[in-house]
Parts: sequence; C-alpha cells; structure tokens
Amino acid sequence: MTKNKTPRALAVEALTRVANGAYSNLQLEQTLEKNALSDVDRRFVTNLVYGTIQHRFTLDYYLEGFIKPNQKVLPWVKMTLLVALYQEIYLDRVPKRAIFNEAIQLAKDRGHEGIRRFVTGVLHAIDRQGLPDIAAIKDPTQRLSLEYSVPEWLITALQKQVGADKTVKILATINQPAAQSVRVNVAVTTMEAVQQALTAEGYDVVPSEVAGEAFRLDDAAANQSKAFADGRLTIQDESAMLPVEALQLRPGDQVLDACAAPGGKTTQIAAHLDAHSGGKVTALDLHPKKVALIESNAERLHVADRVDAVALDARKINEAYPKKMFDRILVDAPCSGLGLIRRKPEIRYEKTPADIQQLQKVQLGILDAVSAKLKPAGLMVYSTCTILDTENNDVVKQFLAAHPDFESVRVATTKAIKEDRTTDTLSLYPDDFDSDGFFVSAFRRKK
Repeated sequence: MTKNKTPRALAVEALTRVANGAYSNLQLEQTLEKNALSDVDRRFVTNLVYGTIQHRFTLDYYLEGFIKPNQKVLPWVKMTLLVALYQEIYLDRVPKRAIFNEAIQLAKDRGHEGIRRFVTGVLHAIDRQGLPDIAAIKDPTQRLSLEYSVPEWLITALQKQVGADKTVKILATINQPAAQSVRVNVAVTTMEAVQQALTAEGYDVVPSEVAGEAFRLDDAAANQSKAFADGRLTIQDESAMLPVEALQLRPGDQVLDACAAPGGKTTQIAAHLDAHSGGKVTALDLHPKKVALIESNAERLHVADRVDAVALDARKINEAYPKKMFDRILVDAPCSGLGLIRRKPEIRYEKTPADIQQLQKVQLGILDAVSAKLKPAGLMVYSTCTILDTENNDVVKQFLAAHPDFESVRVATTKAIKEDRTTDTLSLYPDDFDSDGFFVSAFRRKK
C-alpha cells in the first residue's frame, strides 16, 4: 500500500469528497474499487466513512470547542480530526495511540509543519481536557439532535407525527448498520434453490420477515455470489419490495412503472408477468442514461422480454400513451429518501422542510398525470422511501380529494405486514423490522 493510502487516509479522502457533494455510497464504492485492500481494511474504511458521516453533528459539536472561533481549517484537515474523534469515541477496539499517530502522520505527509502542529495540538488538548457532556444540554430537542446527529427540524416533525417515544426508537436505529437483503428472481428460479445455492457458497441465509421473495444475508457481499452473477437474485432492501407486492399482479397485466430507475421494482414486476400472455411493464425515467440502466438490469435478470424502458418525464405521459391503458400503475415517487438514512447518512444534513414541500408538489404532479392512464377497477400504488407524512399520508389525502373517481384500498403484502394497523396505507419505520423506512398506499379507479 502506498504512502498516504492507509485505510484512515482513504477514509479522509472519501469524506472530503462527500463534504463537497459526492454521494457517500458511490464515493465509498469508487474508493474501494481503486485501492487493493484486504477484507479487514475494506470493512474498516467503510466503518470510518459511514460512522463519521452518521455522527457528524456530534463530532462537530465536540471539535468546535478545540478550534478558535473564525479559525480557517482546510476541509481535509477537519476530516482528519473528525475521523480521529469518531474512532476514539465509537470504536472501542482501536488503540488511542494508533488513532493519534496516524492522524498526525497524515497531517505531516499531506500538509506542512504548521498543519502537523495544529492537528497534534488539537488531539492532545482533547486528550487532556476531555469532551463536553451532551446530557448536560438543557434543551431536549437540541440534546437529541446532538446525541443522534439529526437536524432539530426532523426531530420535531417526527415527534409531532409518531410521538416522543417512537421518535427516540427511530433515532436509536438509524445509526446502526443496514442489513443486507436480496430478492430472489422468481422468473428463473425458486426460493429453495437460491437458499441452497447461497448456503453452499458459505453465506448465512435467513428468510425475510418483511417480504415474500427475500433473504437476509451475512456481511459477505451478495454481488460476489454465483447466484447474483447468474441473475438468480438481485440486491434490494426488504421494504422496497412491498410496493410491488401491493400491486397484486396478474401474468397478463399491462403495468406502468412511472419512476423506474435503476429498475429494481421494474424487474420485480416483470418477474411476475408472462410475455406469452401479453404481460409487460412500461418503465419510465427522465434520463436516458438511467433508462439504459433499467435495460441492463432487465437483461441480467432475464426479464427483458417483458420490459419496455422509455425516457420520459412521467408528468408528460399524456403525450405518449392513451387514457385507461394500464391494469396496474406503480408510482415509486422521487422523495427526500429519509427512510434510507442508514445507507445514505448524509441525507439527514442535506434536506430541509422547504425541500420536502417542493417534493410533495412533484409527487402530486406525477400522480395526477399517470392516474388518467389507469383502467377502471385497476390498481395504482404510490410509494416512497421516506418517513414523513408530508410526502406520504398528506399526498394520499390530497390526491383522493382531487380525484373522486379513485378510492383508497388497504395495502396487502405477502407476509401481511402490520395487519393490526387501522389505516389502508402502510408505514414502515427503520426500527420496526430493522429495514429501510418505507411508505406504501394503494388506490382503485372506480370507473
């Protein structure tokens, strides 16, 4: 491994790019691909990147007391200190000496003598003085914000929506590692065959409690399996499989997937259609490059004969398709993604209440446009990967109020998730099943 390319140095580089706008998951993937690392070092880099992002508010709060007001600190230097702090606070097995020595060495190798002295001074001051006690903060919202590293506005919104106790349970979950789950491609194989194949390859395989065609796997990467290479499975969160289950598909259905990229739900739909019976899913996305990705996924999973991928803004569907054409419509809408915080931890810092309101307008616009294309008695499913009512139940209420020819239908899933709920809609929070946060609703066209 070359100088400055230790796991800590790679983590600092990746985090600096994320701070400049890169997506954490994509940046981490690129970092791991470009550097020959052992499995242990790959896991360590992943831990440092995600952990530092997950706890950024907390780490910033601790660090600011050791940096002079208005003192300019280069982004990579600040990341070096935050990574060191993260290790000292959250990684019990990493010796303090190793943390300090590598941070100081990185400052020396990448910067100049002044930066080395600055980093050394800050770390030694933290060691001497200790860190402030977050529990001593009097304001309860600010205290929760710093304890779980979540913006205060989001805490307030969740408390109003689900109550104080449930909010704390959600917050306690979102900084935990996300589980790895896969969907079996029933177009070409069976659950039993895939379980046997994965077990033979050494994976620890557990049937999902959430989705009917899913398994949870251990930490070994599922995309390295022969079953993945053969197109017998794909990587997909359990919660994300529920909107397609709610469609109640039939082999000959004409289906519209209005916001389809990268094609996870498109291929899930296609697996339940029969091309010989006329079954087909029309998959729309705004960007031609993403349409190509849908087509690539359909080819890999052997369902391309049932997929028609088209570059089109779903809000302009009137220009391309006749009314009442589709038996089923899925609107897995663009959203804030706040149900995916464990996988994309930077989302919590990027979104604002104004963003949420703007997204609601987009969601309603898509629903309004595509609803005209649903046949009488047809089903339309609206879903998001967020946990805020503004994008979920509020959208459902507004859509139904504006479209009296539609009625709400109780969401049905293969494993009867949350059957004791009192609502037609289905809300999954990250703490419910240790899966992504998701929302699913269903409508039937009356005439």
